[in-house]
Amino acid sequence: MEELRVLAISGSLRKDSYNSILLQCLKKIANVPIDIFPLQELPIFNEDLETTETLPEAVSQFRKEVLSHSGLLIATPEYNWSIASATKNAIDWLSTNKDNFITNKCMAISGASTGQFGTVRAQLHLRLILTHLGANLMNSPELYISRAQDIFDQNGDITDDKVYVRMEKFIETFIEWCTK
Repeated sequence: MEELRVLAISGSLRKDSYNSILLQCLKKIANVPIDIFPLQELPIFNEDLETTETLPEAVSQFRKEVLSHSGLLIATPEYNWSIASATKNAIDWLSTNKDNFITNKCMAISGASTGQFGTVRAQLHLRLILTHLGANLMNSPELYISRAQDIFDQNGDITDDKVYVRMEKFIETFIEWCTK
């Protein structure tokens, strides 16, 4: 059996993003390799660039990474009660080509925010999109981190034992999900 590898993307492009910190923490907890793809590299989706002659190298590389990994883990912030534009842009690049790179891909959604509801609404919207695209989406456990400024310290370490246990359960379940 091929080694299980997970690709992760953070929908926040902010330098000190809590969603990027969340992915780094999950990477430390996981017992499989997690590679993080920087969405800053992707241009805004433009269907005119879909031909092989004009496809941006970053898009080509992103698609290759998705194909070469067993699962895709998304950490999404919540902006205006929905997903961030960087997340939507990444999904558009993966799903509008004649080859949908999301169909049957093992996927999981997580998110962190400074608000009291975590990223509940964004994750609901993202779940609708990914379900429509045919993702093999893990439904449970869900990982919403509220008040992220109190959960992660300045070094990006988790300061809340209960959240750590939830994160551990989430990543372990996702790894199992990817092996089914």
